[in-house]
Amino acid sequence: MIGLVHVTDLIVTVGQPIEIGPTAAGVRRLIPITGGEARGPRLLGRVLPGGADYQMLRRDGVTELDARYAIQTDDGAIINVENIGLRHGPADAMERLQRGEEVDPSLIYFRTAPRFEIAADSYLWLTRHLFAAEGVRRPDRVELAVYQIV
Repeated sequence: MIGLVHVTDLIVTVGQPIEIGPTAAGVRRLIPITGGEARGPRLLGRVLPGGADYQMLRRDGVTELDARYAIQTDDGAIINVENIGLRHGPADAMERLQRGEEVDPSLIYFRTAPRFEIAADSYLWLTRHLFAAEGVRRPDRVELAVYQIV
């Protein structure tokens, strides 16, 4: 039977969106990742600045998320994160999110599937399992509760 085990809570701080503009697939945006932290029972550390979320705002109102960043653990290991997901909700709520306004998280579906790449033996378990996360978008950050699928 499939179950979930809580791994960490990520607080990922973000900068101002860079609007690339309309493309054949939708509106492309780039959201700079400026830092943050990982706080949880199995993973502690900080989100390093320099990553980004490459978003596609589709015509059907769904935002495709493709975030790439690194976490440095409290014991010095560096973890590469690729986090693919979807976010959608009522049109007015999505418009407020895009403007950087606070929106009630219960209105928004925000789920991702993080993948991890790492060299440190003590964290290889991250490369041997699947993970799912539930997210909340705040004006200055993204909050993700990350779970291992067991």
